[in-house]
Amino acid sequence: MSKSQKYFLLTFYKFVSLKNPLEFVEEHKQFCNDIGLKGRIFIGEEGINATLTGNTGQIKAYRLFLNSIPEFNDISDIDEKTTIVDSHKFPKMIVRYRKEIVSLGEIFNNSDIKQATHKLSVDEFKNILDERADDYVILDMRNHYEYNLGHFKNAIPAGTIYFRELKDVLNNYKKEFSRKKIIMYCTGGIRCEKAGALLEREGLEGVYQLDGGVVKYVNKFNDKNWLGNLYTFDDRISTPIGDESTHIVISKCHYSGKPAEEYFNCRYSVCNDQIISTKSEYEKHFGFCSEECLNSAKKDLLVRNEYFDILNYKILRGNIKSNPEKKDEIANLIRENLDNYTRNIIFSIKKSKKIKNYTNLENN
Repeated sequence: MSKSQKYFLLTFYKFVSLKNPLEFVEEHKQFCNDIGLKGRIFIGEEGINATLTGNTGQIKAYRLFLNSIPEFNDISDIDEKTTIVDSHKFPKMIVRYRKEIVSLGEIFNNSDIKQATHKLSVDEFKNILDERADDYVILDMRNHYEYNLGHFKNAIPAGTIYFRELKDVLNNYKKEFSRKKIIMYCTGGIRCEKAGALLEREGLEGVYQLDGGVVKYVNKFNDKNWLGNLYTFDDRISTPIGDESTHIVISKCHYSGKPAEEYFNCRYSVCNDQIISTKSEYEKHFGFCSEECLNSAKKDLLVRNEYFDILNYKILRGNIKSNPEKKDEIANLIRENLDNYTRNIIFSIKKSKKIKNYTNLENN
């Protein structure tokens, strides 16, 4: 493959009512696999939501294919949200049916979305951030781990761990923001579309949305209005925004509290919490977010494989299933390995935030 080959990342969505979404899924899946695209596409009764990568020829072919489908042609801001990347950013192509193309707990039809649409262009939004931010509540509708990595200046978090929890905080919005105008934003715009419909139905009218989300804004403006990195749902995960003159680090290492901008997952599978850390600190703590997760992993052996660990835990757990008589032998091997590498580690974080949150959600 030519070293000069250009790749592009497309992120787009379209709310359109589909009576037989499975037909579109099969057609899409075959075409995307045939031409070698990689990414994730969800199609359902609400429409289509997609993020994918391909080279120049693949993207051109896909755009022609997309425009040949009446339900999916003329997608707004698809060009403005396209990003140049150095290679594919997904391991494979996934095209699936999903009842909701972004999960909130209920389906909104196209007319619901349009009725609640009060969009601000990126130029209008920039002007507000630069000149009149105090007149508005800038509400980040993304999840807490996305906000912690980076956000617009003066923005406040939505107050949710997951987007589907939005309904639980609506009363707080009504109490706190009743005297100010609200501007919502999210990564590419889709969450704000459904949030706008929900908020309007619940009595919060005239809530504005940043058209095209963060992606459209940072693709046009390289300023200091965005702080930190952008969380992206592809292999990049933590994506730098701006350059040496505009980039500002706001996130801190989970372990040390020092500046850090990389995301990692806790190796204890039950937790799997996403934590911001430096690579060296993550390796030093053997990939566990907390003392609780390390101790739990020693008990139930649910450890994810990592490049810095010599054991293949997935294979070893499989060996226990196929050879139950060797369970104690294999379990001792795993525990001895974990003990050897973590004996001198002192965790400043004792408890897992993710396990605690899961427990709270289950009890509510």
